[in-house]
Amino acid sequence: MGQNVQCSLSQARPNGKVMSEHLSFRRRLVGLTLLPLIAALSGCQHAVLNPAGDIALQQRDLIYISTGLMLLIIIPVLIMIAVFAWRYRAGNRKAVYDPKFHHSTALELGIWSIPLLIIICLGALTWSSTHLLDPFRRLDRIAEGRPTDPSVAPMVVQVVAMDWKWLFIYPEQNIATVNELVLPVDREVRFDITSTNMMNTFYAPTLAGMIYAMPGMQSQLHAVLNRPGDYEGYSANYSGAGFSDMRFRLRGVPQAGFDQWVRQVQATGSGLTTEDYLALERPTEKHPLTLYSAAPTGLFARVVNRCVAPGTTCLVDQMHHPAPEPPAASGERGPQGPAHAPAPSSHTAPVTGQAAHG
Repeated sequence: MGQNVQCSLSQARPNGKVMSEHLSFRRRLVGLTLLPLIAALSGCQHAVLNPAGDIALQQRDLIYISTGLMLLIIIPVLIMIAVFAWRYRAGNRKAVYDPKFHHSTALELGIWSIPLLIIICLGALTWSSTHLLDPFRRLDRIAEGRPTDPSVAPMVVQVVAMDWKWLFIYPEQNIATVNELVLPVDREVRFDITSTNMMNTFYAPTLAGMIYAMPGMQSQLHAVLNRPGDYEGYSANYSGAGFSDMRFRLRGVPQAGFDQWVRQVQATGSGLTTEDYLALERPTEKHPLTLYSAAPTGLFARVVNRCVAPGTTCLVDQMHHPAPEPPAASGERGPQGPAHAPAPSSHTAPVTGQAAHG
């Protein structure tokens, strides 16, 4: 009888080989589960934490400071969870249990005062950085210890978000590019940003934070690139089928290299006409890098006002037109005559193609 019980127990107990195979299977399962996460992390370029522009550098410092302030609460709370669980475990007979405990002034002060101080610090940091890093505001410095020269105007680059590509217009150099943004190092740049069809975000992580690009509106960003190299920018706002490939190449070059690149574009590219722009405005995916040796004057303003196509009335002109007068009730006479035949006003805008008389 005892031998039978011992035999049955030995059969029920797994041997070392079975346990080893079970642990090996679990390790492989965990590895396969973490493989997509490891693959995703391996593709990160850490541009946010290793920026090449001063604005992005200040934004990274804000992330570090904010994270540190919040960890002042998170870390002690995590430690206290472990300490309380160990100290007041069921097996600890030395722990004091006081069923009549209901209030501690010192504990309440610690619970409320420390988080309140951290919130005050975060609020002050947010308020100051919001004004200091206002994208519409000119830069105070090119880099730490290098203030900007107020007498030198920033270089202007006009950004147009399309479906699904980026058009960059350099009005001072009279050139344009598609899906390539070349900037001189240590030169303040003012980006004028808009969109043709739908809402997007202009985002180059190594340069500055993301700025919305909206049709019929113009946004702005002041930034500087302090380190030469090849970087990447993209749209961070989903906009349809070609969104994944809506990326552009960002290149930082010395001023001499930028001047040489401008001359090269002017010599090798073709001129961007209104017809070319209207064709470019149509949705395309994985659009190749394109260079234009010239761009029509005022093209960006017409894109903002949505009147690039010939014969289209610009938004700014539509807003200047007077609103029509509401019709009077049937049978009543207005101040200028019958309700069905109002008198013409000298302030009425002329019909398109006709001249105003008077």
